[in-house]
Amino acid sequence: MKKILIVDDNESIRELVLETLGPDLYQILECDNGMSAIDLARTEKPDLIIMDIMIPGDVDGVEATRIIKQDSLTRNCCIILLTAKGQLADQELGFAAGADDYFIKPFSPMQLIAKVEEVLEKGE
Repeated sequence: MKKILIVDDNESIRELVLETLGPDLYQILECDNGMSAIDLARTEKPDLIIMDIMIPGDVDGVEATRIIKQDSLTRNCCIILLTAKGQLADQELGFAAGADDYFIKPFSPMQLIAKVEEVLEKGE
């Protein structure tokens, strides 16, 4: 079973993503800030991280992505940035940090499922 980490400070978004992906299809982990995401990535080594950019604390989603992708323990984790920040400049920053894909809120559940499956297939 593939392991997915959902990182968002909004609990309702985490629940929506969890329900969209189906808790029976994936092992789902959750956290609400960048430092916890980095720590969980190191200990749990998820196959995929769905990361919000605007999360509280000293480490936002872009910086957490950069740290995870530069760490030899976690660099193979696929990361989809799932964010309301849809400007081209925001997307470029996300990809420069190492994100594998970028998905803009609000999102279609069916499109998110397709994106998750696509990224997980590429990551194999």
